[in-house]
Amino acid sequence: MNATLLALALSLLSSVAYAAAAVAQERLASRNPGSGVLRMLGSGAWWGSVGLNAAAALLHVVALKYGPLTVVQPLGALTLVAAVPLGARIAGRRVGATEWRGTAYTLAGLAAILVVASGSAPGKVLSTTEAVAVAAATAALIGLLARPGARPGIRHASASGVASGVASALTQTVTVAATDRSQSLLSVQVIGVALLVAAFAAGGLLLSQTAYRDGLGAPLAVVTLSNPLAAAVIGLSLLGEGLRGGAAGVLLALAGAGLAAWGVVLLTRTPPVPADEEHPVAAVLALEPSTASVEPALRDIGVPRQSEPGHLTPL
Repeated sequence: MNATLLALALSLLSSVAYAAAAVAQERLASRNPGSGVLRMLGSGAWWGSVGLNAAAALLHVVALKYGPLTVVQPLGALTLVAAVPLGARIAGRRVGATEWRGTAYTLAGLAAILVVASGSAPGKVLSTTEAVAVAAATAALIGLLARPGARPGIRHASASGVASGVASALTQTVTVAATDRSQSLLSVQVIGVALLVAAFAAGGLLLSQTAYRDGLGAPLAVVTLSNPLAAAVIGLSLLGEGLRGGAAGVLLALAGAGLAAWGVVLLTRTPPVPADEEHPVAAVLALEPSTASVEPALRDIGVPRQSEPGHLTPL
């Protein structure tokens, strides 16, 4: 199979796994808005989302071996394309017309980007000095975005996307250096950059978890857009990756990026799910005694209505 096609297939599978993890994280965060890191570590559902993220990350790492950053990273927008119908199904609703348009725009924009960004398997990687410089600049930017203040969801989502994008660039350096036999597995470049990858990947995961506390739509859109942007900056400026077609190729890539970005925005405009529709049992338990009604089947066998709010009817 062609290396680029293999990278595309792996990126698609990775996006589906990331989408499932994002939906799981959002539901967990919305049910436990005040939970801290220690409580999350004790949650089986949170570890399940971590497992999905790990599987997605592994697929992504292999994709980076066969495709350049400017090809693999924009395909991260497919995460949102997969997350919207998955989230809609879990919420028990249909995908709306706006979401279908967003899907079409996103896919069309990505297709335009891939036409001009397609290239061979990566050959050049970041040097140790470049990797350290990128890590330092990224850490400073994340610290600025993660500071206390207004709209933490959007800022944390931006920081998460940047951390994940940089982690992907550093991962590509480790993967290529470790598999082309140009570097020993115990070299400073491989081990040092691998530690940076672990730090940024973990930081991106925790930042996304806090960002999703305000809902899935806007934070996931920001993560989806900032991730490939950060990786593209590194790929174009430090790794020598370019665009085909000269000036026309650049214009097509910009148009595709704009179309995909608009599609992502449309995909985040999902109708809110009422709190009483999250789970039928939770909806019943949330009712005030005065508003609860007796089921017809119970009325037929003589079960009386509750006479006084706040008090149990004697049996």
